[in-house]
Amino acid sequence: MKKDKSDKLSKIRHSSAHILAQAVMNLYKGVKLAIGPAIDNGFYYDFEFPKAVKISKNDLPAIKNEMIRIIKEKQEFVRSDKSIDEAISFLKERNQPYSRELAEDLKKQGHESVSFYKNGNFINLCSGPHVKSSDDIRAVKLLSVAGAYWKGDEKNKMLVRIYGTAFESEKELVMHLENLKKAKQNDHRKLGKQLDLFCFSDLVGPGLPLYTPKGSVIIEELQKHIEKVCRKYGFEKVITPHIAKINLYKLSGHAEKYPEEILHVSSERYKDWAMKPVQCPHQAQIYASRPRSYKELPIRYMESNKQYRGEKPGELRGLERVIAITVEDGHSFCRVDQVKEEVKIIVRIIKEFFEALGLWQSKWVSLSVRDYENLDKYIGDSKEWDICEKLLQEVSDEMKLDARVCEGEAAVYGPKLDFMFKDALGRDVQIPTVQVDFASPGRFQLSYIDEKGKEVPPVMVHRAILGSYERLLVVLLEHFGGALPLWLSPVQVVVLPVSEKQSEYARDLCNNLKTQEIRVELNDKSNPLSARIREAQMQKIPYIVVVGDKEAKNKSISVRMRDGKQVPEMQFEKFVEDIKKEIEDKALKTNYNL
Repeated sequence: MKKDKSDKLSKIRHSSAHILAQAVMNLYKGVKLAIGPAIDNGFYYDFEFPKAVKISKNDLPAIKNEMIRIIKEKQEFVRSDKSIDEAISFLKERNQPYSRELAEDLKKQGHESVSFYKNGNFINLCSGPHVKSSDDIRAVKLLSVAGAYWKGDEKNKMLVRIYGTAFESEKELVMHLENLKKAKQNDHRKLGKQLDLFCFSDLVGPGLPLYTPKGSVIIEELQKHIEKVCRKYGFEKVITPHIAKINLYKLSGHAEKYPEEILHVSSERYKDWAMKPVQCPHQAQIYASRPRSYKELPIRYMESNKQYRGEKPGELRGLERVIAITVEDGHSFCRVDQVKEEVKIIVRIIKEFFEALGLWQSKWVSLSVRDYENLDKYIGDSKEWDICEKLLQEVSDEMKLDARVCEGEAAVYGPKLDFMFKDALGRDVQIPTVQVDFASPGRFQLSYIDEKGKEVPPVMVHRAILGSYERLLVVLLEHFGGALPLWLSPVQVVVLPVSEKQSEYARDLCNNLKTQEIRVELNDKSNPLSARIREAQMQKIPYIVVVGDKEAKNKSISVRMRDGKQVPEMQFEKFVEDIKKEIEDKALKTNYNL
């Protein structure tokens, strides 16, 4: 099985990064090169400029012009190989300390030779691949300038990072730039503040989001929905603590595999504890709390709880990258002969949940398998891995998932199906996952008594349907531009009396809606009605109910939508009936699409 990726676009972007570096070196003497990879939707290159040179966004047009000149020269990208010692010596002579350090790192890892790529007067350490010629790059744009620590470590030197993007055609580039503009308007951090959903506090600490009452409503609604769907398929809710002895994570392998991400906890009385980085070991201990019989299996646990990761401070960004992560996590403990059906059940749950969010049709699925050239990275028996990978391929075929095989993307303990969705920028975001694990039950000495009275280890199927609430909230806010479906909206209806004379009728309507469990606000401020309507629209409230003398007399209402459309005067009871059905159906569109 081979790793699946967008080779052509990746080559274009990687080659664009090299041309960016060449252009910078042509324009600014004494520049030192760091790294320049292709990334989702673009590329970047990190530089150390001479102290006298200050690069800003204003310098990007000149750099791009030099890139265009290079592209028109039709320079070929030519690969050459050097022994590791030759490479280190070569990079030292060229006064490229960062590239030399990378070569020295490769030598420590046992590499005997490395590759270089040359185009025109530019050559640097690189594993490739690249396009054949610079004129294969048809559409390129430099986007921004930022700071970045060497190797992502804040203890290292701060470098200048120049971001860019490239596409196969000018049309695709223009479309992407339009999406970028739209995404900037719909940035979840901007919407979170505008809609009063979450905040951060320096006193609490970076990467620790605080959810307001409105933000908490969204989290609770998502949790209620995922738990309702999961219960239908036999999952039972469990609750586990936020901390544990570090030995638990040593046993699971997480302390050794991700030591830099573990947040340690200690006090005068308790030493060597840690904040929970994952929930699997905790749920495994619930399974292990009493003897199990084959007749009980599968046993299915679900939990929405906090996990904690020691992320690098420079990589924290809104809700996209946080230290405290609210994760919807679950595990099935089953027999070998039940694994395939268990995975299918979880795929059905994923489909049902994401259809209610309107995201299912935009997904693609990754069958994440081992890196067959580095099998020592994984735990467990190779034959069991073969069984798991074959089983997941069969599930993909039978459920028509059309999963792409992605080599090297498996979890340390087993292969998985990862469900990828597009964010507002068109980037792939992995949210749900299903992972088959033959290895962990042995580590935790989990077992059940089979029909012959023999102790047998179960198979552990890890699954996250919703993933992290933070990441999903980012996707939803930016996908809907803050205008969430009615069932998720923190405030579903706002009632606006035209004047003080209708305030009593407006309050009666609000009380009635509250008894129907509809989230409602009354805005009877002295501001002009037009200003209050604009405020409601800015808050993305789905239904704006306006009541004046006529409505109060007729016991009716006038309804406006958040997009400005108006619904003809209607009876209040009909309105309540309609929106209750819209909420119950988890509808993506309003009942009053005119």
